[in-house]
Amino acid sequence: MGVRGLQGFVGSTCPHICTVVNLRELAQCHRSKHPGSPPTIVVDAMCCLRYWYTPESWVCGGQWREYYSALQNFIHPFTEAGIRLVFFFDGMVEQDKRNEWVKRRQKNSKEISRIFNYIKSRGEQPGRHMFFIPPGLAVFTRLALKALGQEAHCSLQEADYEVATWGLQDGCLGVLGEDTDYLIYNTCPYLSIRELCLDTLDTVMLCREQLCKSLRLHVADLPLLACLLGNDIIPEGMFESFRYKCLSSYTSVRENLDRRGNTILAVADHIARVLHLQQGEKRLEEMLPLGPNTALFYKGVASYLLPGQTSPWFFKKPKTIINLNDQLVFLSSDPESKQEITMDTDPKIKLEATMCTDPEFKQVNFSSHPEIKQEMTMVSDSEILKVAKAQHVQGDSYLVYNVMSSGEIECSNTLEDELDQALPSQAFTYRPVRQRVYALLLWDSSDRESLGNELGPAVKEWFVYAGNPLKHPDLVRPLPVRIAGGTPSLKTLWLSQEPSIHARRFDVLLACFNLSSMREDLQAVEGPLKALCCLLIYLFVQVDTLGLEDLHALISQALCLQGKSTAQLMDLQLDRIDSRAVQLGSLFVRGLTTLVFVNSACSFPFDVNDFMPWNVFDGKLFHQKYLQCEKGHSVEALLEHDRFRMTQFQNLQSVIVKACLKENRHIQSWQHWRTHHTGGHGQPQRNQGPGSRQYRHDQ
Repeated sequence: MGVRGLQGFVGSTCPHICTVVNLRELAQCHRSKHPGSPPTIVVDAMCCLRYWYTPESWVCGGQWREYYSALQNFIHPFTEAGIRLVFFFDGMVEQDKRNEWVKRRQKNSKEISRIFNYIKSRGEQPGRHMFFIPPGLAVFTRLALKALGQEAHCSLQEADYEVATWGLQDGCLGVLGEDTDYLIYNTCPYLSIRELCLDTLDTVMLCREQLCKSLRLHVADLPLLACLLGNDIIPEGMFESFRYKCLSSYTSVRENLDRRGNTILAVADHIARVLHLQQGEKRLEEMLPLGPNTALFYKGVASYLLPGQTSPWFFKKPKTIINLNDQLVFLSSDPESKQEITMDTDPKIKLEATMCTDPEFKQVNFSSHPEIKQEMTMVSDSEILKVAKAQHVQGDSYLVYNVMSSGEIECSNTLEDELDQALPSQAFTYRPVRQRVYALLLWDSSDRESLGNELGPAVKEWFVYAGNPLKHPDLVRPLPVRIAGGTPSLKTLWLSQEPSIHARRFDVLLACFNLSSMREDLQAVEGPLKALCCLLIYLFVQVDTLGLEDLHALISQALCLQGKSTAQLMDLQLDRIDSRAVQLGSLFVRGLTTLVFVNSACSFPFDVNDFMPWNVFDGKLFHQKYLQCEKGHSVEALLEHDRFRMTQFQNLQSVIVKACLKENRHIQSWQHWRTHHTGGHGQPQRNQGPGSRQYRHDQ
């Protein structure tokens, strides 16, 4: 998100800091000066998702084959130009930014309510102005880029810091994204994804030096300006009265600017005209109304300092060197110069210290003996933790390292109708699976041999669902993983090279989905469909309100997808959009992300490509099959009268129905509910609570 109001301000007031550049020419220039050093662009992938997702349909769960093609089209011109791309994805939400994360999720929930109101009143997808990214877009984009041979990393904190740090490397032409924080970080040039033309590789470069010249500031002042204006760490209201005073005393107010623009000019003027004069003579908290927010403010300013960089806004202290989580913080003691904080060593970890009040200086700073927050992890085995961390950073796993290191995970909004909870939220549907994975990752061997049903430390889940105010995480405890012969240790599961270990990994994955009794039947399912079959069994056992037609729609779209080209999928036209089908499509895709999580934890018994959505799900195709089921089309018609697909369909349905019967779950036709409750468009209205067999709300 960056600095509030800065993007609009730059466009309206400082257009001269925006220069059109050609990335091919920049790359050629770099190669001529540095032969043998490939020109590189580091990409903030989280900023780019909505620009990459170009398919017209987005509400049905995602047009994944089209999206995969769009990513190929994005990469191609850079490859032709000899430009190396390095992608970064958010790997976690920092505690300082949790409140901001919650605000965005709450805002998204309101947007989703409007989307469902629109669908139910008009029977069609809203326009792009209401666009909401399909579920799992970030994790599947990362895996798609890796499948396409690209370098994609998952960050150990929010990605912007690691992106900016990477930008300091030789050969980096710029940061590609859409976040004004890249104007604040003192890194390589900031390139706009919004203005990028793929045909020509022209885009807009935003120059922080020119911004500083316009505001009469130094580059080292930009972190101070960002925190005074408000960003993801500093709440907007914290300095509202200070900004008002700056604006009241500002003599160069421009009539053609809105209040936000004039406020930015006024605060910058105060820094240049007042604070610069007192710099070195007074401490920052004597010049600003920091009050009880002093520690947070200092931390906000320090958060923009990249490895090896300093800030002139920190007062000097006796020299101390502190090692914080593999990162050195140098506190110098020269009495004739200002205090500097230098960040060095590991670029992937930011400052993590509690700032303490020093009574000698009556200021909040990094004292000689700060209270250091020790890096506490949920798992004590350093070897296993190292493997999990490496897979996380390389972008190969999903959520595993978060659980093992901090015991905290989050999941953003899903297209779920809070006014119609006949289908349960994905947060509850897949919770039992997550609980078993928590046991796998967090329990040691003695825990696993215990007889209790819910043991071990709770994992903090920040999941969005109807009625959750997100004031606190749900505390979710592990569930035992039942496997014949006992659950193997993570060292065995992850590191063993024994020929038999692959079968054990598959056994553990089945146990996480509570499908151990179906092992033989699932082994008979052909390879690429095995993962899909596991997910469908789990989903239909777990959710009582799913009918036979739902199963037919999900299986038939997956089988028909194999024979469709991207162009054919793009040309699909839907008679109308059904709100329940929208929610079911999203629920299924969240199941695929759950498969990524479980597969990662079990050391990849499934080939990841087998259950990537571009191979097993297309939103429009599923919607088409769902509407055909409503109209009573035969299975033959759903499968487009293809005999081979009919055989595949019968085999899959047979395994799924058999597994459900073992759990005393009878999948009934929608006709069963129509006899009792008739809903709009002939679809079932089921008064069966949340629809999930294990709906639990662990606080």
